[in-house]
Amino acid sequence: MGKLNQMLALAYLLGAVAVHADPTQGDELPAAIIGAAGPLTGETLNYYAADPASMGYLAVPEGPGPHPAVILIHEWNGLVQRVKETADSFADEGYMALAVDLYSGRLGSNPEENMALVRETLAAPETLIANLDAAVDYLEGRDDTTGKIATIGWCYGGGVALSFALGGDEHEGTAIFYGRLLADPEQMQHVHHEFYGTFVENDRGIPIEDVNNFVGMLREAGIPNDVHIYDEVRHGFWLYVDRDPETNTGPAIDAWQRLKAFLQRTLG
Repeated sequence: MGKLNQMLALAYLLGAVAVHADPTQGDELPAAIIGAAGPLTGETLNYYAADPASMGYLAVPEGPGPHPAVILIHEWNGLVQRVKETADSFADEGYMALAVDLYSGRLGSNPEENMALVRETLAAPETLIANLDAAVDYLEGRDDTTGKIATIGWCYGGGVALSFALGGDEHEGTAIFYGRLLADPEQMQHVHHEFYGTFVENDRGIPIEDVNNFVGMLREAGIPNDVHIYDEVRHGFWLYVDRDPETNTGPAIDAWQRLKAFLQRTLG
């Protein structure tokens, strides 16, 4: 076996191959969200011992660290390839990225299946919180992380990220992309970290009034926040820029630069 193959074999035994740091510059977008990701470089692992079927995906940055960490929470169809690729992109930026699995290894292949999975899991919120608590515990237990963690969720995952901010283990930040919102100011008193939010004007599921009310509650509770509503794009635009690059690219760049600044503020 040649030296390179020996190194690759050792890396396989130890877990994920570290992602070479290659952060985006200027108006550059992560390769994953424009449909230009290469082969996956992370590893599949069970971070949640209570559910052996729950298999997350971990992307590890290059270098000994310690690295700040992000927990990625999938959309309504489950932990699909695009989310795993996005974890690799966050590792490119220098973050330990754990994409969680809230569906016990299942994926939806159509709206009916997706909604069935959403309803099933939202009916057991304590299980969702326990799953994400386990993800936090896993990341905090590694020697190569700083212990600072932010959650990032899209659609279904954005709503779950908000629920976790209210009832889960302490963490440093919550980023929501077009996720369901709450309308109870008292609950916001339980949050002690900054919020990032990206929403769209033509979202049939999340009216602008709900977003504005949510921002009002954040301000009333004294919670730092960066929330923006984009008026020319549709729900799901950021994770799948390549579906309509002409329309999505400009807003996606702005949202990405805001997200990077948010992570720098909250995780250092």
